[in-house]
Amino acid sequence: MSDIDYEVVVIGAGVSGLYQLHKLRQLGFKVRVLEEGDGVGGTWYWNRYPGARFDSESYTYAYSFSDEILREWNWGEHFSGQPENERYFNFVADKLDLRKDIQFNTRVTAARFHDDRNLWEIDTEAGEKLRARFLITAIGILSAPQMPRIQGIDDFRGQSWHTARWPQQPVDFTGKRVGVIGTGATGVQVIQEVAKTAGQLTVFQLDANWCAPLNNSRITDAEQAALKARYPELFQRCRDSSAGFLHQFDRRSIFEVSEQEREALFEKLYGEPGFGIWLANFHDTMTDERANAIITDFIARKIRERVRDPKVAEVLIPKDHGFGMKRVPMETNYYETYNQDNVELVDLRTTPIERITPKGIQTTDQEYELDIIVYATGFDAVTGAFKRIDICGTGGQKLVDKWEGGPETYLGIQVAGFPNLFTLVGPHNGATFCNIPRCSEQNVEWVSDCLTYLRDHGHGRIEATREAELAWTEHVYDTVKNSLLSKADSWFMGANTPGKKRTFLLYAGGTDRYRQRCDEIAAAGYSGFRLG
Repeated sequence: MSDIDYEVVVIGAGVSGLYQLHKLRQLGFKVRVLEEGDGVGGTWYWNRYPGARFDSESYTYAYSFSDEILREWNWGEHFSGQPENERYFNFVADKLDLRKDIQFNTRVTAARFHDDRNLWEIDTEAGEKLRARFLITAIGILSAPQMPRIQGIDDFRGQSWHTARWPQQPVDFTGKRVGVIGTGATGVQVIQEVAKTAGQLTVFQLDANWCAPLNNSRITDAEQAALKARYPELFQRCRDSSAGFLHQFDRRSIFEVSEQEREALFEKLYGEPGFGIWLANFHDTMTDERANAIITDFIARKIRERVRDPKVAEVLIPKDHGFGMKRVPMETNYYETYNQDNVELVDLRTTPIERITPKGIQTTDQEYELDIIVYATGFDAVTGAFKRIDICGTGGQKLVDKWEGGPETYLGIQVAGFPNLFTLVGPHNGATFCNIPRCSEQNVEWVSDCLTYLRDHGHGRIEATREAELAWTEHVYDTVKNSLLSKADSWFMGANTPGKKRTFLLYAGGTDRYRQRCDEIAAAGYSGFRLG
């Protein structure tokens, strides 16, 4: 043990990293968490833009492992906003006394596995070196923000931010001329909030997205008490679902029911809170293009009903993919925003941005003078955060090179050639297409059990075999063959990042099936792994 500083180093103090720290400490491991920011919460620390909030029900996003925390914490809304979410993770960190083992303001720049000493050496931006037997990444799937490749970005004289690097102090939009670039899930949340106070809001849309109502509301005291009594049931419902949410697909085919029954279900789901319209619909809406066309037509009709200007409505209706093929942004009066006199929609498909000017944004049509530019331009999803760290395995192999043609993993948890490296909520992991806290808990508990097994059986090394890695990667691609998720150019496919190979980055086999497979592998003495 003298050649290492810690048994385990965890990168990231977000949803997964906090629980991983707590779990390993309980099991007697010496652990250190390295966190780039100066606070906990991960995505809920960094994404503090106006309108940021859960689209998972708050009480299903909470940690399930502590009855005490569940009893003491009260959620204010069914889908709580960023300030409350950040307070929650601070509450957890304080309750469990986690901060003493977290090193804040520490960006990891490199990690190299030393085969001869069977350890990881981790470098920080400040020049510090730490040695650990095991390295766990908890760096998130949407944590590497990307700016658009537009000429003149540095020329703008006003204020500008990417949504994932928002200032800690609130921004006052009152009377300001604001431009928002992007209409994905983040852009939708920003737009509907900024429009309330901005003097003029100009929305620059490249790709239209299918959005659905969040239908959020406050949680009454009576509801709070009822929810707390039902926590075991609610968490079990999430475990039994295919994506870790309260919602489960209707087992009927859309073609088994009458048009009246079909419309009734659509209307019901459209008026209910959360992802039900996407994840509780007829099961074949996500597997059969004919079925998908029917729900897509329904959502298009809703947009046309809500947006007064027919021309604007048509710009907001996607023409290149069906409903649910991309991640569905959840909204609150988003479409009604475009009925306001202070809001203008610019279709970048017809009038692309030429450059950012000192005064604002120049399209092929005109220059829009602005005081503030908001870049809601998304992330280099799933694999992007790994590119920010120079991770080298055996023989000096770089992870970024191995994954150049797309990620290859075993269970989305380990990579052949990178011993003792665990990737929580990594590519091809069952937690990537999921209500993340529900599935990251499974990741954390599986990895913790694995490390305990290694310790108890005298092993100091674990590595996925190449054969297991290839088989799992093939299985991942098989899971999406019968799904419509691969039909759209989404971040699910890496298609939103210039130069990135288009390949499926998630796991579409269902979190219930994923959990079962992980348990089977552990029960078989960690089959597919080489222990040493």
